[in-house]
Amino acid sequence: GNELVMTQELIANMLGVRREGVTEAALKLQAAGLIHYARGHIWVLDRPRLELRTCECYQVVKAEYDRLLPKGIALPSDVHTLPASPSCVR
Repeated sequence: GNELVMTQELIANMLGVRREGVTEAALKLQAAGLIHYARGHIWVLDRPRLELRTCECYQVVKAEYDRLLPKGIALPSDVHTLPASPSCVR
């Protein structure tokens, strides 16, 4: 779906960055109308525009993900793709 359930602290820990960096990135993306973030929930509002704001690392990871898990393979409902590093947000 378009909702991720994770705190900024969890995202920061997964990416190895400070929570403040995640907060700053989330605020920028929310101000641009790409996501809505509230109390540990992130809703992706405009995925195509969000993908345009990512760095090349997203495309590399996505291509590998698509290669390893072709369409039609069901994933457990608790598996989410990882967000881009806050340093990749433009």
